[in-house]
Amino acid sequence: MDALFDQKLMAALFFSAGYNTTLVTIGAALLGASAGAVGAFMMLRKRSLVSDAISHATLPGLALAFIVMALATGDGRFMPGLMLGAALSAWLGLLALEWVTRRTRLTEDVAIGAVLSVFFGLGVTLLTVIQVMDTGRRAGIGGFLLGSTAGMLRSEAELIAVAAALCGVAVYVLRRPFTLVSFDPAYAATQGISVRMTDLALLALALIVTVIGLKVAGLVLIVALTILPPVIARFWTNRPGRLPLIAAAVGAFSAYAGAVISSLGPGLPTGALIVLVSFAVFVVSLVFSPLRGLLAGQMEMLALRARVHERQGLLAMARDEPVYDRMTLRVLRRAGFIRADGVPTPAGHAAAKAAQREETLWSLYRRLFPDEAAAGGYHGLTPINDALPSDIVRDLEARVAVH
Repeated sequence: MDALFDQKLMAALFFSAGYNTTLVTIGAALLGASAGAVGAFMMLRKRSLVSDAISHATLPGLALAFIVMALATGDGRFMPGLMLGAALSAWLGLLALEWVTRRTRLTEDVAIGAVLSVFFGLGVTLLTVIQVMDTGRRAGIGGFLLGSTAGMLRSEAELIAVAAALCGVAVYVLRRPFTLVSFDPAYAATQGISVRMTDLALLALALIVTVIGLKVAGLVLIVALTILPPVIARFWTNRPGRLPLIAAAVGAFSAYAGAVISSLGPGLPTGALIVLVSFAVFVVSLVFSPLRGLLAGQMEMLALRARVHERQGLLAMARDEPVYDRMTLRVLRRAGFIRADGVPTPAGHAAAKAAQREETLWSLYRRLFPDEAAAGGYHGLTPINDALPSDIVRDLEARVAVH
């Protein structure tokens, strides 16, 4: 049994589990990459929650499209038609959101809550209508809520893959105006970039990602693909140029892994598994990221504490004062500044003299330039030659020499 499972897993991982499964996996990966890249710029623009409003606003259009096609043809499961209905409904939701934000005093988060709840409520009502129709039980429309790739047709998988790839290309082409508008809309306008059109283009890409991702992740969970990958990417970089790339890679991996796991057993929800994989990557980043991870933060705190104890100990040695604190003694002993019996070493005497010089220069700098010292956060732990320009350091040394 285990051997069969391992064989099935390896086949899914390396795209040899069948043409349709391979196509679904590739389509999901492309969707994840596009969603991550779009979500990165949405996060930089501080509009991540708009994706949530878009996803929930798709439901009434999806349901109406199914009802219309079911009444006209007897089958409402035509994928392009459902996507078109979802897109039109989501666009109406965006227009309603923009109108409420521009024409009233309500903030965007309040407008998002209003649009989200109204559109989703309408969609749930229409789903109830679908359930009493003759074709309602054969609709499979519930798969659009949480995502389902098990019964995805080849044509549907191809449509998702192509649309996701085109969306990714559009993000790459528009990356410069997206970045400029995200950080400085006024400067972007001076460069001839239309802020409003750029925002609309970004929202349109978010809408496309949401609509094509309904079958894979579902409208309830597709928003996670536009939020979690950018958040994860932020743990690993401070550069806006790299943020969309890392977010796209994280989104592609999460969607790929989620789709692979979903193919291993019947009834496994694709969207939920994609989100769980994303969350696992988030936890790893939260703990182990060298920039903002908990482990790095704890190590930085310990290093800062050690530097404080070392500095206080060296200053005490320079003033021929005894050191009683155990932590300070341990730090000085580890650095080789004192022997086991507490007697300073030659290196300790030299370090104490240098620390005393640093303290004198820092004290003079704080007295002469109190505002600059407060703004720069200079507390004496950073070597003054590293923190200040060389001409200022020379001036400080000259003043100390005079006295």
